[in-house]
Amino acid sequence: MSKRTTRTALATLGVLTLALAGCASGDTGTAGGDSGDATQTTLEKAQESGTITLAVASERPYSWVEDGEPTGATIAIHKKIFSELGIDDIKVEEVEWNSLIPGLNAGRWDVISAGMSILPERCEQAAFSDPEIMYTTTLAVPKGNPKGLTDLDSIAEKGDVTLAVQSGAIEEGYAEDLGISDVIKVDSATAGLETVEAGRADAFALTAVSLNWMTKDSDTLETTGAFVQVIDGVERIGAGATVFRKADTDLLKAYNEELGKITADEQSYLDLVEPFGFTAENLPPADLTTEQLCSGDLG
Repeated sequence: MSKRTTRTALATLGVLTLALAGCASGDTGTAGGDSGDATQTTLEKAQESGTITLAVASERPYSWVEDGEPTGATIAIHKKIFSELGIDDIKVEEVEWNSLIPGLNAGRWDVISAGMSILPERCEQAAFSDPEIMYTTTLAVPKGNPKGLTDLDSIAEKGDVTLAVQSGAIEEGYAEDLGISDVIKVDSATAGLETVEAGRADAFALTAVSLNWMTKDSDTLETTGAFVQVIDGVERIGAGATVFRKADTDLLKAYNEELGKITADEQSYLDLVEPFGFTAENLPPADLTTEQLCSGDLG
């Protein structure tokens, strides 16, 4: 499985609904509704206060809260980067996946820390950092893999398999593209695993690094192994990034400058993410850009 490749293509997902009333301006808004100085940008406010608020979807090993403290690979990256920007206090809000971008644009938090994959539909709603994490897919299944599943194609071929997917995640789009109709949508990775454990679904599809991490000590679940899903003859390899409001251009630029120092050096990258199960294969190739991913043009 090689993730350091530009053969990345994007699944088609439905556009996330943005039913936002009274949205705050990303350039001058502050998470939590603090009025502050209306002339300051989000970056200036964060640097002045030393505090920034991140939203997470509690998907391990990307970002979650344990014993009251945020942890995970994207949290480790963010602690390093924001510290370099003079922002040492990171506050975290745990929310459902589909609430991440709407809440960001409503000013309820400053940044999304969830390893969210860069898709054209999402790029219309928010601004993504440079690519941070490459990943593929796996299935969580009951121990022994009684249905003999290998990937989403095997589910589509068998026809008698109930698949759980996280609502709004790229695997939901994969299932739709493959014509898999017996699908249960859940609001978190934990809920997806619980659905399989309870026998309501035969498999749960999500990124391999997440499900491998979350099932490594399970007595009831295992994974099928990482795979690159193929849709219409094209390999679908995802690239995740940090998400900002479109108006927060100075914050995004400053973030990318610090991120570039990390991703330019493999060991610096691994020092942050390896404790959470990530490897050098998760490091994006230097020639893969957010602009390419947002446009869907990777040729």
